[in-house]
Amino acid sequence: MITPIVLLLLLTAPYLFARLLASSGRRGPDPKAAAAVGLGLVFLFTASGHFIQTEPMAQMLPAWVPGRAPLVYLTGVLEIAIAIGFFIPRLRQLAGLSAVAVLILFFPANIHAALHQVPMGGHAWGPIYLLVRAPLQLILVVWAWWFTLRPAVTRGSPTERRVGAARS
Repeated sequence: MITPIVLLLLLTAPYLFARLLASSGRRGPDPKAAAAVGLGLVFLFTASGHFIQTEPMAQMLPAWVPGRAPLVYLTGVLEIAIAIGFFIPRLRQLAGLSAVAVLILFFPANIHAALHQVPMGGHAWGPIYLLVRAPLQLILVVWAWWFTLRPAVTRGSPTERRVGAARS
């Protein structure tokens, strides 16, 4: 079950690299933008599965869902569109909102796959896989919200003054 590790590396590496450059005094990418790039890499990686592992991904959906394979392709295209949005600064907020929605809406398919031990990735482990998948899903949702949707706190803003006062 190497996929969660790959996802975490793709997610965090650009951000950590940007932070490392910033802490060493070198000019580099903005860490917040780098975090969004990490999300884009994650979504490109997961989208590739929709085209490489179409049939196993279709099995992740309940049998009563019509057109499972075309739906897998369609959601793969959606994930590519979200990924592209993370690479374009003016689309990052929309990409973040879309990512959070997709991560929440697609999670039941992961639950179904784990409960039915679909032979793809960790899902074959059964319900125990959810002990890995659920925290990973939560990390992705929080990362997307934190770096693309959370309102920015500017110096001297009422939020910063309240936080500063609480520290005193």
